[in-house]
Amino acid sequence: MSTFDGLMVDRSNLARLSDAKTRSICSENRTGAKAGGARDVPPVDADGKPTGCARDLGQGWKVHPCDAIKPGETFVLADIEGPGCIQHMWMTPTGDYRTTILRVYYDGQSQPAVECPIGDFFASAYTSYKVFAPITSLAVCVNPGNAFNCYWPMPFRKRLRMTLENVHRKEDKTVFFQIDYALNTVPDDAAYFHAQFRRTNPLTAGDVYTILDGVRGQGHYVGTYMAWQLNNNGWWGEGEIKFYLDGDTDPALSDGKSVAGSTGFPTICGTGTEDYFCGSYNFENKATQQYQEFTGPYTGVPHIVRPNGVYEANMRFSLYRWHIADPVRFQRDLKVTIQALGWRRDGRYLPLRDDIASVAFWYQSQPTAPFPALPAVDELEIF
Repeated sequence: MSTFDGLMVDRSNLARLSDAKTRSICSENRTGAKAGGARDVPPVDADGKPTGCARDLGQGWKVHPCDAIKPGETFVLADIEGPGCIQHMWMTPTGDYRTTILRVYYDGQSQPAVECPIGDFFASAYTSYKVFAPITSLAVCVNPGNAFNCYWPMPFRKRLRMTLENVHRKEDKTVFFQIDYALNTVPDDAAYFHAQFRRTNPLTAGDVYTILDGVRGQGHYVGTYMAWQLNNNGWWGEGEIKFYLDGDTDPALSDGKSVAGSTGFPTICGTGTEDYFCGSYNFENKATQQYQEFTGPYTGVPHIVRPNGVYEANMRFSLYRWHIADPVRFQRDLKVTIQALGWRRDGRYLPLRDDIASVAFWYQSQPTAPFPALPAVDELEIF
């Protein structure tokens, strides 16, 4: 019997044998059961004659490759008995990505550990069914046709439930998807994957944007995605990111108690927005004097929407930073903020009033603290 659980795999353990059982859920095998795929038969009409694209081929062919989600409906992508681990997800949804909400629940919790619009979860807030921006990273890949791929491991011990909710008022959605996972005993020290969406539109001048707050327990922060629309002319990325760890600041505990030793100052402080996303000097290509898109294993600015010129208002930036090689570890609590700063003409900083959305990605022990309420449909919309 192998001692390797086979759940979280990389190049260092890829050659190792494991007793894990590989399974996959899609529209052609809704439960992921062994020998459960390709069992649908073509539907029949009122006269009992087969209909649909596979009517001449029958069972075992491509009968049920996708599912529809009507406005107001929640579709169950997966409901899996553990223990096990999601290893890869692929999907290509239609319609408005901001009004399709992905949620993941672990081990019977009523509180989702993942709650996020589908486009933002895959670092693609400003793309659409007709607009494609490629991403090649270790955690997320977006391939031609807006094929969304996720490689964040999602271990679970008792049960994992994953849903898509269509919160659009009138638009039907269609989703093609594949969820690949393995079943085996989960290591005692494996934490649960989380992702939380937030948006402030516009940010009040002088306020600091909060990426994540209210996290309790032990864990590690593994990634940031931001969708940032400029509401001013000029450069916008002078703001610093800050990580408050284990009592650095009083994070308004639900029981009203303060964290002992709170100082109000962060343990980790960045030097600028483009610096945090591993760029420099305004993400500018010096030859073209334009912003330069890029995508890499850990960091990227894969999509820039350019309505006018290089430093004019209403430009939009998609930015990701994965802390895969450098996770930010915390023992008790975590808060993450970022400033929005530009320049005044006289050389002083200008606090900005931009439209900022974000997704924080992290692993932590249970239980999951309640998330802030997801913005209403009108507040999700990108104009």
